[in-house]
Amino acid sequence: MIAVRRARPEDFLELVGRAKRGRLKLYLGFAAGVGKTYRMLEEAHALKRRGVDVVIGFIETHGRAETAALVGELEVVPRTRVEYRGVAIDEVAHTNVPGSRHRKRYQDVLALCEAGINVICAFNVQHLESLKDLVERATGVVVRETVPDTFLKQADQVVTMDLTVEDLLERLRAGKIYAPEKVAWALEHFFDDENLKTLRELVLREVAESVERSATKPKGDAAEERGKAAVGKVMVCMASHSPRAAWLLRRGSRMAGRLSTDWYVAYVETPEEAPDRIGGAAQRHLHENIAMARELGAEVVRLKSRDPVAAILDFARSRGVGHLILGRTHRPRWKRMLRRDITQRLLDEATEMDVHVVAMQERPEP
Repeated sequence: MIAVRRARPEDFLELVGRAKRGRLKLYLGFAAGVGKTYRMLEEAHALKRRGVDVVIGFIETHGRAETAALVGELEVVPRTRVEYRGVAIDEVAHTNVPGSRHRKRYQDVLALCEAGINVICAFNVQHLESLKDLVERATGVVVRETVPDTFLKQADQVVTMDLTVEDLLERLRAGKIYAPEKVAWALEHFFDDENLKTLRELVLREVAESVERSATKPKGDAAEERGKAAVGKVMVCMASHSPRAAWLLRRGSRMAGRLSTDWYVAYVETPEEAPDRIGGAAQRHLHENIAMARELGAEVVRLKSRDPVAAILDFARSRGVGHLILGRTHRPRWKRMLRRDITQRLLDEATEMDVHVVAMQERPEP
């Protein structure tokens, strides 16, 4: 097993000692079985030996005897078992059951940190929101639960657990990851050799980009603002009724993260799209997209204008935007020949910006 970056338990202890707010440490992997939970438990024991009060909120062992044995004498918080649709499970990326204090589990983690409690947890790279489309397209695996990239960025420490694909498959066949009756199914689906290679590459690239952003990040508020201005901020142009807005939002989050800059999500409310003139379903869809954009770390702006292109460009120029992200139009060619659409006008008029036209999937997301 190789740790791309292996932080000593005392490294986290040093952070904890200096903090008023609870610190967050994440173990990031590319698949079940690479050793995230095992390493967390090893660190928990090391911290306890150094006098730290360690309590386990939840450990998902997946029936692995070695992992369960490592819990040992660590204190475990008693849990109320809640089943929802026949499932009882608890992981960082999951959605909480109705009636919970927060909608998503990662929000519970952040609430603990705000309360001054230090948290160590783990998840796999395919659960990053901005990678959802890429993972599904590359592997054919549907990712149903995600955490926003801002959760990863808020972590005080990120440790990447790496293992060769060959070693991981050997562990799977030996029954060290799932029960024997589940091995054949796993090999035919998620644990396909090409899938694992793709996911491993994604997690290594994510860490490399994170390290690069940290190394090149300007020091001080003024320097940071100059750095952001130099690369140009990112802005996603979202129609109020767009059925594919989630694709654009994930692309914007990804690009802003790589550039280490702020990003905006803008939509233009024309007279035809005033709240009293669009249907309830369209309004709900818009509100969901706005919530997703904010969760991903964007500043959402609503512009009112009869001319969407002029409003978008005026705002972008006033905020130092260097990258515009648009969805590809689906209007018939003959209509575009009769009248230039918004995408074409932005391509023609945003001469001082890079305009990224994103190809969409065939069917709208549900």
